[in-house]
Amino acid sequence: MEWTFSQEDLPATAESFWQHYKGQHIFTLEGPMGAGKTTFIKALCAARGVEDATASPTFSIINEYAFREDGRQYSIFHLDLYRLKDEEEAIAAGVEDTIYRDHAISFVEWPDIINDLLPPDTIRLQLSVLPDKKRLLRAG
Repeated sequence: MEWTFSQEDLPATAESFWQHYKGQHIFTLEGPMGAGKTTFIKALCAARGVEDATASPTFSIINEYAFREDGRQYSIFHLDLYRLKDEEEAIAAGVEDTIYRDHAISFVEWPDIINDLLPPDTIRLQLSVLPDKKRLLRAG
């Protein structure tokens, strides 16, 4: 699956993403600095009804956002592992607690150091910058 979108297309792209990946819980998101990974995750949070302010977890490593659906409370975890050195440091930061939590969805930026921790059904996403300022999101 892939989407090409502009900044203005983000809300519709996020809705389409959730329709396509209904029931999926763990996603990695790779792409160069400045590709818009955090911006895309913010749009996904908004589409799920997250009311909390969303921001990059570059320094906190993990941000948690709440949303309600079908009368239940769920969490979206946004992990940014860029500053971590290795898998041990990721475990100490609580990465396993988020990616295996019930009723939660996790988005992991810079996931290479935890590849061995990720379950086989992880959806791997690649975000690329196109010449016309649009973005290409590809699952693979």
